Amino acid sequence: MKAPKLDPRETHARIPSPRFGLRLFLRHLPPPDGTQPRGVVLYVHGGTFPSALSIAHRFDGRSWRDELCAAGFHVWGLDFHGFGRFSDPYPDTDPHIPLGRTNDVSRQLEQAVRFILGHHAVPRLMIIAHSWGTMVSGHFAGRCPELIQRMVFFGPIAQRSPVTETPKLPAWRLISLNDQWNRFTADVPPGEPPVLSRRQFDEWGEAYLDSDPESRDRRPPAVKIPGGAFQDIFDAWAGTLSYDPGLIRAPVAIIRGEWDSMCTDSDAAWLLASMTNGRDVKIPRATHLMHLEENRYALYRETEAFLTARED
Repeated sequence: MKAPKLDPRETHARIPSPRFGLRLFLRHLPPPDGTQPRGVVLYVHGGTFPSALSIAHRFDGRSWRDELCAAGFHVWGLDFHGFGRFSDPYPDTDPHIPLGRTNDVSRQLEQAVRFILGHHAVPRLMIIAHSWGTMVSGHFAGRCPELIQRMVFFGPIAQRSPVTETPKLPAWRLISLNDQWNRFTADVPPGEPPVLSRRQFDEWGEAYLDSDPESRDRRPPAVKIPGGAFQDIFDAWAGTLSYDPGLIRAPVAIIRGEWDSMCTDSDAAWLLASMTNGRDVKIPRATHLMHLEENRYALYRETEAFLTARED
């Protein structure tokens, strides 16, 4: 299936996957003509929705990708297998083994990075990663530190001390619109106004259901995603993080929301203590999905400031 363009200047690429016979989907938006180029950024999505619904999604006509392009960046988005409609899906497999674990997906990320570097003829790029995507990116950066210039981890997952037995997930999970709405509202303290309007969520929700052609055939409508992302997160919270933050050599900005229960003060402190070159930024009135919330422009500003900072 041919992917529709989200912007007239957007271009697409389908590249070979490290999984034999499959292909991965990439979208690219260059800086506007006449803008001073500042580098190449690759966005790595989290565990429930792809690039079109995150960095490239426009609320009231403006996306995070638009902001980065206006600042001079070439912006790429990668969809891993099982996310969105345009990277090939995983083939049928054992339904009891979660698909898309960090080690596997890290190789998909490497394939995309090497393609992008060749496309622009540059030695390194920058990564912006969300949630579970920080685990994938951290694993890749530890294996290939020479390919990474800077990294932004927003809402990253950290290792925690186990308090309960780790659940074992199946190959796939179903995520409904109500599940997603709860993610936007569960961490907002009582009495505080919403961080995302219902109007904007409903608009985003239709696009979310569109990302899986079978979503509206389910009751309730739900998007099928690989189970590996949440298995990786649950394992991290049970004491086993899927990568070693100490192997990352690039500067890393940890950006998190004031109300993010998935990246707490303790989580950020653990990650910073584990890294060799990290900094911490907290965004007020923001949760784990801050890139889609009313205070998203604070995230945009902090990210741009970090990506454009002078090399140490």
